[in-house]
Amino acid sequence: MPFTILDLFVGAVGAAALALAMSTAGSALGDDAAVRAPAKSERIVFFGDSITQQGAAANGYVALVKDAIAAALPEAGVEVIGAGVSGNKVPDLERRLDNAVLAKKPTTVVIYIGINDVWHSQRGQGTPKDAFDKGLRSLVERIRASGSRVILCTPSVIGEKVAGTNPLDAMLDDYAGVTRAVAADMKTGLIDLRKAFVTHLAAEKKDETGQGLLTTDGVHLNAAGNRFVADRMLEALGVPAGAANAGKVLRHVVLFKFKETSTPADVEQIVAAFRGLPGKIPQIKAFEWGTDVSPEGKNQGLTHCFLVTFASEADRDAYLPHPAHKEFVSIVGPHVDKVCVVDYWSAP
Repeated sequence: MPFTILDLFVGAVGAAALALAMSTAGSALGDDAAVRAPAKSERIVFFGDSITQQGAAANGYVALVKDAIAAALPEAGVEVIGAGVSGNKVPDLERRLDNAVLAKKPTTVVIYIGINDVWHSQRGQGTPKDAFDKGLRSLVERIRASGSRVILCTPSVIGEKVAGTNPLDAMLDDYAGVTRAVAADMKTGLIDLRKAFVTHLAAEKKDETGQGLLTTDGVHLNAAGNRFVADRMLEALGVPAGAANAGKVLRHVVLFKFKETSTPADVEQIVAAFRGLPGKIPQIKAFEWGTDVSPEGKNQGLTHCFLVTFASEADRDAYLPHPAHKEFVSIVGPHVDKVCVVDYWSAP
């Protein structure tokens, strides 16, 4: 059948449309690695294991991200969803992807996985490195096919000792390298939690217990760890951490009622120990203390007040598990009859 002018026109339009589609696809591919603020009505899903499952609970990293985005972009209507299941590895995410993530029609999927793929190798149930690589690539392809962008996270820590001295550090570094390679090859976003954790732990001169600074057990996040991860997530999502409290400082108020058996010398030792914390914990921005002089007589025995100032919640959360603070708690603990703690944001 001979070609007509109409055939040529349709063919030209089709070729142009294909070229435009390919160009758009290429742009979308590159956009995954670009940091941008969440768009209006965006739906962000955090996909992972027990760290993400716990992160969706109150004060977990997913909840903190949700609250921060709502505070920074109150009119945007951004939805944040946690989709973590304890014990999951990359093959589990592949099986769960359709129902747990794609059915929610996300616009951004953040994948935080790899800990169990390494950790479970100790009992012969880990994920081989080639399967880990192949599984991550499959997840990225399937998520992208749905129209969503992808941000990959490297696995963080299995133990908080100095880098290289935890039993699975070498293997964890290998798997983190796989995640980085997949992110680079497929031009996804990347949150290098492994690097961030190792750098932070080294800077904090963590003791050799292997846990307590960012985790409860060397893996699962404590309050400081959830704040730390939330801040890294917010950076990658283009939302400044603490945007809602810009220009403010965080006041941490501690009031003590001492036991009747505590002597003035005991109290002096406690005050001296508390006063010494700013020199040991760099996150403390300011410190002051005093005893009650109110004429109202309503202190309920809480006679000593200490005011510790931080620049951010992250600094406060780093202070709480700090070895110097723990040492102070061990000093004051036997003498405390009652304690009251209040935190609030204030303009300096």
